[in-house]
Amino acid sequence: MAEKDNGSSVKAEAFFERAEQVARTDSFGYAIDMYLEGLRRLPDEVAKGHMKLHELALLRQVRGGKKPSIVERAKRRGGKTALERMINAEYLFAKDPDHLPYAEEILKSAVAGGYENTVRWIADFIFEANNAADRPSLQTYLLLKDSYGAIGQLEKAVAACQRAVNIRPEDGELADECQRLSAEMAVSRGKYDQQGDFRQSIKDRESQDRLHAQASVVKPEDYRILEVKLAREALSQDRDSAKNIFALANALSELETDEADNEAIELLEDAYKAKGDFGYKQLAGQIRIRQLGRAKRAAKGALEVSVGDSQAKLRFPQLASQLNEAELEHYRLCMENYPTDLRFKYEYGIRLVRNERYDEAIPLLQDAQRDPRHRILAMNQTGVCFFKKGWFSDAVDIFTQAIGSHEVKDDSIAKELRYNLGRSYQEQGETEKALQLYRKIAQLDFAYKDVSQRVDKLRNKGS
Repeated sequence: MAEKDNGSSVKAEAFFERAEQVARTDSFGYAIDMYLEGLRRLPDEVAKGHMKLHELALLRQVRGGKKPSIVERAKRRGGKTALERMINAEYLFAKDPDHLPYAEEILKSAVAGGYENTVRWIADFIFEANNAADRPSLQTYLLLKDSYGAIGQLEKAVAACQRAVNIRPEDGELADECQRLSAEMAVSRGKYDQQGDFRQSIKDRESQDRLHAQASVVKPEDYRILEVKLAREALSQDRDSAKNIFALANALSELETDEADNEAIELLEDAYKAKGDFGYKQLAGQIRIRQLGRAKRAAKGALEVSVGDSQAKLRFPQLASQLNEAELEHYRLCMENYPTDLRFKYEYGIRLVRNERYDEAIPLLQDAQRDPRHRILAMNQTGVCFFKKGWFSDAVDIFTQAIGSHEVKDDSIAKELRYNLGRSYQEQGETEKALQLYRKIAQLDFAYKDVSQRVDKLRNKGS
């Protein structure tokens, strides 16, 4: 672990304090610089440095802060030392907190620099983000496996490795690596009663409890209640502060109760009416969507437990409809208020597809293809729209182009693109081309959708 220098620590504290003061005035650029100067002197300070900077980044994003320019990305690429690389990556991440590769670069640099607290924080963040992604990245799980292993967090290394195995179950070497890590973890646990290791581990854990609670995406209940209390106190001292309003709304949302969610939504809606800043309404929409999603999952669980429950049968489709309408309206408003942000065009386009509004979705998804993060997924959904409209030749062209542009040839996206291309060929009557595509998918994943039945049907038809 990196050592602390008392002189550097004092200077870092001064920069962190100055950053918080500046952040209250919404001088985001200056505040980012101050946090980074503090981290340059105390690079492993998570609670006052990395986490506070990330909170600022999210607030800046909600307030419409711009992403790093081409010049900034070029200037902040790499660095001669691990610390310099981490600071540069953190600068970019502060200006684009949705771009996971920046977070991954922070993780790599923190591992190289021996900043263990930082590794724990950013690795947990990346792990949760990758788990929540529609299509989790195999490479990200492998990075997490190695990073957790580097700081001795073998249980999390095993968890990351297992996720990677789930994505690529045919990889024997990866499965062997998972078994090796599991064995190493078991041996490590068995040593707790030797040479005072167990007592020391308890001492270390107690000293880290608060830090882990702050860094975790899923926080302990007592810490979440404390966050709400502190946020209320801060807002009572300065009720006009955007930072305090957002902090209380987010803290209330972390409680994951309808009462707290409703209070947060009301707080944000009132702020929106008073200030006219769409950032408040955007967060209110996000909280409402999470609230409805939670209720929908609970209704589904109740229905699975009691299949004959008539109330549950009614409630689940009602909640599904409410969630659908909430998402449509939320992303429509986001797109209108942030017309240059292609992410919202993609998200709204996806919701339009789900609602079979294909003519409205197509131009949005075509625009969204200019965003590298969503290019292939947006192409796929554009092809789906043409397929649903019966424009099979156009769908073939789009799926073929997407397959050629997608670098990974055997992941879930590649399989879906080939499957959709096969269906398009089949609808056009080009059954041999469709059969060849279905066969390739079956060779990789025999249980994928209905591909094995399609292969059997087309082969029997041709015999």
